[in-house]
Amino acid sequence: MKVITSRDFNQDVSQAKRAARIEPVFVTDRGKATHVLMSVETYRRLTGQTETIVDLLAMPGLAAIDLPPIDLDGARSTDAWDSRSGG
Repeated sequence: MKVITSRDFNQDVSQAKRAARIEPVFVTDRGKATHVLMSVETYRRLTGQTETIVDLLAMPGLAAIDLPPIDLDGARSTDAWDSRSGG
């Protein structure tokens, strides 16, 4: 467990981020731990999160979705949808 002061954190955020890749970094203010910096992977493991929307959208093998073009020069943005749905 790494502990740094808030002053040291503010002076070198990059160093704290590098350390947080290895282990959680506790940031102190007047000697009391106030924040914890950790990698996203560690956070996901602690919270039980396994997939994000970004992970799901990047999944290989998903079929592409063709969306109709939208006329931005004055037509209502729903016109393209209305003509397809019969409304």
